[in-house]
Amino acid sequence: MNDILNKPTVLVLNRHWQAIHVKTPAEAFCMMASDAAAGLDIADGNFLPTRWSDWVALPVREHDLAVKTARGPVRVPTVVVAANYTRVPLRRPRFGARGIWERDGGVCQYTGRKLAPKEGNIDHVVPRSRGGKTSWENCVLAHREVNSRKADRLPQEAGLRLRTRPSVPRALPVTAFIRNHHDVADWNHFLRPA
Repeated sequence: MNDILNKPTVLVLNRHWQAIHVKTPAEAFCMMASDAAAGLDIADGNFLPTRWSDWVALPVREHDLAVKTARGPVRVPTVVVAANYTRVPLRRPRFGARGIWERDGGVCQYTGRKLAPKEGNIDHVVPRSRGGKTSWENCVLAHREVNSRKADRLPQEAGLRLRTRPSVPRALPVTAFIRNHHDVADWNHFLRPA
């Protein structure tokens, strides 16, 4: 069953129209019904914030998702604007292979070579066998062959030198973490291309 009410398909903007979150239609409807947000009626390049009482009366267009209610179909919003929220929250990337790959820009931290997705893996600068921790400050992206050659040695013991010292990435606006919006054209007005 295709349960559109529980899939995160609604972009939430703060009152300055900056993207801050993604919600499910069920959560968006609750926000709209309580006047915490207005649905954004997007048509022909126009953006019209619409309150809940007016939203339920909007016609469902051919390309819109809709939910069935006792009073008829209700259009699912693609974007809502939070009425009283002004901040843009900050968030750090999640620690893991993807976060390290993004922090290091897909570049081997020993050779400086740009890596294809299957060419790199995560290296512990101070090997775990020598008490090295699995942390932002001890993990870097490395070419698989270089990492294999280094094995359980320190970089200087293997004749390697780090190009940059690994560190915790800075916090970024949450907008940078909103992904998978390529199929929601209305979001493109508020997000940079992924």
